[in-house]
Amino acid sequence: MIRRKSRQVMVGNVPVGGDAPISVQSMTNTETTDVAATVEQIKRLEAVGADIVRVSVPTMDAADAFGVIRGQVSVPLVADIHFDYKIALKVAELGVDCLRINPGNIGSKARVQEVVASCRDKAIPIRVGVNAGSLSKELLRKYKEPNTTAMVESALKNIDMLDELDFQDFKLSMKSSNVFMAIEAYRTIASQIDQPLHLGITEAGGLRSGTVKSAVGLGLLLMEGIGDTVRISLAADPVEEIKVGFDLLKSLNIRSKGINLVACPSCSRQNFDVISTVNELERRVEDITTPLDVAIIGCIVNGPGEAKEADVGLTGASPSSLLYESGKPHHKISNDTLLDDLEKMIRGRVAEKQQQQEKLIVKDS
Repeated sequence: MIRRKSRQVMVGNVPVGGDAPISVQSMTNTETTDVAATVEQIKRLEAVGADIVRVSVPTMDAADAFGVIRGQVSVPLVADIHFDYKIALKVAELGVDCLRINPGNIGSKARVQEVVASCRDKAIPIRVGVNAGSLSKELLRKYKEPNTTAMVESALKNIDMLDELDFQDFKLSMKSSNVFMAIEAYRTIASQIDQPLHLGITEAGGLRSGTVKSAVGLGLLLMEGIGDTVRISLAADPVEEIKVGFDLLKSLNIRSKGINLVACPSCSRQNFDVISTVNELERRVEDITTPLDVAIIGCIVNGPGEAKEADVGLTGASPSSLLYESGKPHHKISNDTLLDDLEKMIRGRVAEKQQQQEKLIVKDS
């Protein structure tokens, strides 16, 4: 894959675009004015590796709450704002790391200029968010219905406003719930601007269906080198969005974070309950962020081959299964204690990798 060349903007301490790793983000779904609930959710997102978190700020009361929230979490925060430019100005003063706005829907040119001036002064980037479901009435009258051309025209109209003010520190999203429309919109705009692109299939659906739609749409774009940050939009716990986002990047060998689990779907050859083992193991090791390849295969047909390619491998046999470490047979384990033994080896390998990394850091310093 040859990645599209783009400018880089900083969202807090997270670089987006250029040669920076593709970041994974989500959005809170709590009431922003409920500070305790919102902070708790943001911290759960941080715990599973979220690089950036977006928070909706629809009112001045929510802006006040945002300021309190900002002081209680460390992850970069994006404020999602529509229509009221005064809210944008307020959260800029309260330490927002990025503003998600559409310049065309926050009022007059003077108001846009005031927001841009504040962003320039405080080094705050803007995300211009184009959504097929909220195109202007003018564009809908012109094109009769949402389509790629209308989305691109909307994006360029908003970008023109920023260009007139000589403000280039922005990123752009071109979201649609229609996979084909989103793909074509991103492909089209990618060749016309050099700003970073925020990828998403908006309102993709529930956990299963939304994951599939997002994987198809975003996977195609990422394989073409398009995309600098991703959000998986699911009608589910936002924590799942982060997990799916990293799984998507891992499947394309773009970014590694946590356990990369290879597991057979199981069949009558299995010598232990593969499905329950995998489900329980995922639950036990979801706190691990160190990249590690783990293979769990229920029988000796494909087990040895997969295990030899993994940091930790398990091949099912009877009465004992065989654990592999760094691709080599290590020792047999009882199927009765299989999960405990597997987790112990995984955590041991993680500790070794962390120690090796710490030594490299000390050596480089």
